[in-house]
Amino acid sequence: MEARLQVRTHEERVKGLAGRADALDRGARAEREARARAEQRRARLRHEAEVASAVASGARQLLAHVEVSLVRAEQERDAAERAKAERERELDAARGQGRDLKSELDKLTDSVHRGEVLGAEKRMRIEQLETKALEELGVEPAGLIAEYGPDQPVPPSPPAEGEILPEDPEHPRNQPVGYVRAQQEKRLKAAERAYQQLGKVNPLALEEFAALEERHQFLSEQLEDLKKTRADLLQVVKEVDERVEQVFTEAYRDTAREFEGVFSRLFPGGEGRLVLTDPENMLTTGVDVEARPPGKKVKRLSLLSGGERSLTAVALLVSIFKARPSPFYVMDEVEAALDDTNLQRLIRIMQELQEASQLIVITHQKRTMEVADALYGVSMQGDGVSKVISQRLR
Repeated sequence: MEARLQVRTHEERVKGLAGRADALDRGARAEREARARAEQRRARLRHEAEVASAVASGARQLLAHVEVSLVRAEQERDAAERAKAERERELDAARGQGRDLKSELDKLTDSVHRGEVLGAEKRMRIEQLETKALEELGVEPAGLIAEYGPDQPVPPSPPAEGEILPEDPEHPRNQPVGYVRAQQEKRLKAAERAYQQLGKVNPLALEEFAALEERHQFLSEQLEDLKKTRADLLQVVKEVDERVEQVFTEAYRDTAREFEGVFSRLFPGGEGRLVLTDPENMLTTGVDVEARPPGKKVKRLSLLSGGERSLTAVALLVSIFKARPSPFYVMDEVEAALDDTNLQRLIRIMQELQEASQLIVITHQKRTMEVADALYGVSMQGDGVSKVISQRLR
């Protein structure tokens, strides 16, 4: 067994040595290959160094040629730029001269065109004048020029309105004068205006005048009627305004007096009054309500509580009732926001109104119902059917 173990051990050792020998052999081959590659690389580097040296030598020579060419190119460029600047100046000058010439050409063309248009207008005007002289005056143009041309003296103009001509025929005013175009044009315009003012002859002018005169008389009568009617209406409006102002003033005074009394009863210890916003103009004035309940300094209604505002409104309503009594009054839930004390005060005032008028009050307050003479309401019985009932209390 030991011999077998030793044999196995020696075999393993031999295998290990064989593997190591193979590894060393491979390493040697790799080393030889690396040396060969290094030698090839050194040869290539030497070749590349030689090529680079040749290229550097050629580059230096080329650089010298390039520098010479660059200097020559810069000189040529400077010369070209100077030539370009010179050409640009010449071009600008030529363009400016061209613009001036074009502007002058446009002016000349426009002048020629205006001259042609003006000549055409003058020719048309001459033709129209010749035609007008033949049609309206029956005179040939040659005869018209011979008799009335600018070389002929102009007879004196007729006297103007209010002008008195001198009696001496030798006076310059009565003598013909030389032709002056500006003066004759002015004289022509004055004559044309006078002619236009005369207008055309209307053979129906008398009939139209009579019809217009009749129409004018009718419209004048209608206008007088309208003026009279307007005066009557203004008088009626004035009387109505005076009556309205009188009635309103009396009603306001009575209502203001009653309001102070009713307010002091509904608010014991308080003060209330009605104030006009514009006392000088009773037709457009407004009415302000000032109310100061007891213990408060405020006067504006917006600063009062809901119950106080409601009671103030009731006071104003009752004041109107007392100032201008009516056979009956209808009030709907006027005491809904009142407490028992204020309600009792309002009931006393209702009882006073009840003496002279009939009151129809819609309410849910039991104490208000107690002072009524008759009650009318709606009741629902067990079957769910509404029924109108009435009850006289007295």
